[in-house]
Amino acid sequence: MSIVTYLFAFALSSLLTFIEIPFLKKLNAGQSIREEGPEAHKAKSGTPTMGGIAIITAICIVSLVCSPNMDTVFMCIAMLAYGAVGFIDDYIKVVKKRNLGLTAIQKLAFQIVVAIVIAIYAGMQSTGIVIPFIKREIDFGWFFYPFVVFVMVAMTNAVNLTDGLDGLASSVTAVCAILFAVISVGSANVFATAICGACVGFLVFNRHPAKLFMGDTGSLALGAALAACAILSKNVLALPVAGGIYVLEALSVIIQVFVFKTQNGRRFFRMAPIHHHFELGGWKERKVVVVFAAITLVLSVIAYLIMK
Repeated sequence: MSIVTYLFAFALSSLLTFIEIPFLKKLNAGQSIREEGPEAHKAKSGTPTMGGIAIITAICIVSLVCSPNMDTVFMCIAMLAYGAVGFIDDYIKVVKKRNLGLTAIQKLAFQIVVAIVIAIYAGMQSTGIVIPFIKREIDFGWFFYPFVVFVMVAMTNAVNLTDGLDGLASSVTAVCAILFAVISVGSANVFATAICGACVGFLVFNRHPAKLFMGDTGSLALGAALAACAILSKNVLALPVAGGIYVLEALSVIIQVFVFKTQNGRRFFRMAPIHHHFELGGWKERKVVVVFAAITLVLSVIAYLIMK
């Protein structure tokens, strides 16, 4: 992990975030808070969103300057493509004031198409994936392609679900990115370092109480960035380990919906995603964020030990 790359990304992300806050306010791009959400969150209504633009821009500039090659270009394209889906959705909802935004089918269809392109590009180089514990690369053959598509789509949506508290998605992603900066080489190392630096730079303004949110623009882009980095570095199986919080957030929603629909409206959690469950249990936002980031750090160390 290059300190210079990290500092470059941190400084650029902080600067761009600082610049975009008044611009987003002028656009009246304020976040609407769900009525069914925690009562304490209603005070956040009107906080500027779409702050992920600064994160995406910083990652692209830093990684392309520090490692200008096709792998870097493709990781940036993956991040930009998913970020574009989030931006369109955010723009429709918060600027045009149309509550529905893009439909779930529209989002999913675009995500799958982009994921297929990423899978084809990655597969042209190698269909091998490093297996934990044995620490050896195994050729997945044709199964590599649907596997990559699943990882890309699942990861982006899991990060999106995690983005529900001030600084949560950005802090967990920053910690997770450190792992890939350490275990990856070449362009993936630089890209992961840029992700970490950009997320920490964004946290300067996104920590509680947040001055802006990353929106779907940022959360979908970060999910795609981490997934693309893991795939191209062949360390994709480290992702569900280090990103265990993302997995837990997604599973909590699946479990909640399943129980609600099959048990006559009963709820398994106080509220899903699971970060709201802890909030309603009395935890302050800062505590949830610190604990989830600390868990991610522990899981990242475990992922490092089983991968290296």
